[in-house]
Amino acid sequence: MTDTPRSQAAAEIELERLPEKPASRSREILSALLANKLAVAGLVVLAAVLLVGVFYPMIVTPAETNQVDVASRFLPPSLDHPFGTDELGRDIVERVLVASRVSLQVGFVAVGIAVVFGVPIGLIAGYYRGAIDSVLMRLMDILFSFPAILLAIAIVATLGPSITNAMIAIGVVYTPIFARITRGSVLVVSEEVYVRAARSLGSGDGRILFRHVLPNVLPPVIVQTSLSLAFAILAEAALSFLGLGVAPPDPAWGRMLFDGRNFFGQAWWMGFFPGLAILITVMAFNFVGDGLRDALDPKQKSVIESRGQST
Repeated sequence: MTDTPRSQAAAEIELERLPEKPASRSREILSALLANKLAVAGLVVLAAVLLVGVFYPMIVTPAETNQVDVASRFLPPSLDHPFGTDELGRDIVERVLVASRVSLQVGFVAVGIAVVFGVPIGLIAGYYRGAIDSVLMRLMDILFSFPAILLAIAIVATLGPSITNAMIAIGVVYTPIFARITRGSVLVVSEEVYVRAARSLGSGDGRILFRHVLPNVLPPVIVQTSLSLAFAILAEAALSFLGLGVAPPDPAWGRMLFDGRNFFGQAWWMGFFPGLAILITVMAFNFVGDGLRDALDPKQKSVIESRGQST
């Protein structure tokens, strides 16, 4: 059945009413984000960690980072060694700073893998529904049913311990999360008037998905990305702690925690400072994620605040 000229004209009017996202919207989001003090603090910390992770390994060579000095082993924190030294006399502050690159690399690559595969799966499943939705989401449910860290350990154990396999494993683990979030948003957006209007005008599925649906499902994906980066860093630390990540003698926060646990009574600083680095970085990502959520979805923030005032 073909559309009448009147219905086509109505559809064009609805498309003209499609709310555009002006430049002022970006400024509003940025202003709301900067108004959140915890989010700003998180951004500052992440900027510092990013700068250190990118540039510090260029200044200090691996030979200097892994240089053994048995005469200087187990030195407590001091001006010469702010974080002390480990059982081989290596400076812990240098190793913590160099290891920040590993954590950031694993976090961004692993979450990037999850986004690249999870978002398209969620788009396709939520838009086409039916049998395609059932098959894709049942596969995601199978992956999601396993505890994240156990599934990552199983994948790394199968592929072999390495930093590359750790990134792949963490990316696979978080793919179902992005698929489910994207699908849920697509189910809502695909029923909007402007999407039905575009469909009635004969727009192809690809045009509808990438011009009308995808831009409107990005906010929850962006928030989940920032939060997943925190969990990816924790997952990498756990894998390195178990010996399935970065191979010694290269530094990694999780591996340094493992080494420090054997000498906690003798040199508490060996495990304390790598653990503190993990804590600060993960909290910074969480603060930024919460700030992005409030900035991109003010309604959700108002609902949370109203609930808090009513209790």
